[in-house]
Amino acid sequence: MKLIADSGSTKTQWIFLTSDGEEKARCVTKGINPFFQQSSEIVETLKNEFCMEHTRPAFIYYYGAGLANQEKKQILKEALSGFFETNHVYAESDLMAASRSLCGKNAGIAAILGTGSNSCFYDGTHITDNVSPLGYILGDEGSGAVLGKKLVSDILKNQFPQHLTKLFYEKYPLTSGQIVEQVYRGSFPNRFLASFTPFLSKNISEKPVYDLVFSSFMAFFKRNISQYTFAHELPVNFTGSISWYFKDVLKEAAKEAGFTVGRIEPDPMPGLLKYHNGVA
Repeated sequence: MKLIADSGSTKTQWIFLTSDGEEKARCVTKGINPFFQQSSEIVETLKNEFCMEHTRPAFIYYYGAGLANQEKKQILKEALSGFFETNHVYAESDLMAASRSLCGKNAGIAAILGTGSNSCFYDGTHITDNVSPLGYILGDEGSGAVLGKKLVSDILKNQFPQHLTKLFYEKYPLTSGQIVEQVYRGSFPNRFLASFTPFLSKNISEKPVYDLVFSSFMAFFKRNISQYTFAHELPVNFTGSISWYFKDVLKEAAKEAGFTVGRIEPDPMPGLLKYHNGVA
């Protein structure tokens, strides 16, 4: 039996596959990120939220954020091997999940626009080129966290029209102090900032909102995608909630920047299941 996991900073999907490749069960827990969490914290999340029958899997294929180096992978592996009582844990980045899901075993450009953002050139087996995303403070252009950061910054600095500011505070009854506290001292500031993106989606017809999202996507193409050798020859494939819910704006930005958009999927799990069943 295989356990496939796809984890972002916001949520983790878990799916058990039988030896015949059939789905047995699935559940969703909070996001796991060894960049912010230790093994003990990851285990605690699983103890509290893992809702499937605790069956020992033969193999675990885990894809997630925060697996930037071997140290972070080891944190994750220790947690999963301890909780599920197996040593066969394979940990790969969320970018590899996107690549395998969107491109299968073919070469292509894969990108993530979710709570964070990332991109790469994938040769059908390995990620051979990657522009470092740098996180939501230094990079992560086009991500939910950066869209939320730009939004609250504009709201707090009185850069939005009054009617939009009023709508914002009606939806999010927070003081400026509470927002600043969550951003600078909260446990997951990227999640907090990304939580404001539904406001942008609902009000995308408003020019200031559209311009904010469009300019963020333009920055993503300029600062990331444009650096890949085959960027103007191959379509750029996307996964993640931001690319899915803002796909119309994303396509407009791609056209303006001179790129072609290929597949856009809300999450990589369907493609990963095909990949691990040998049909991708």
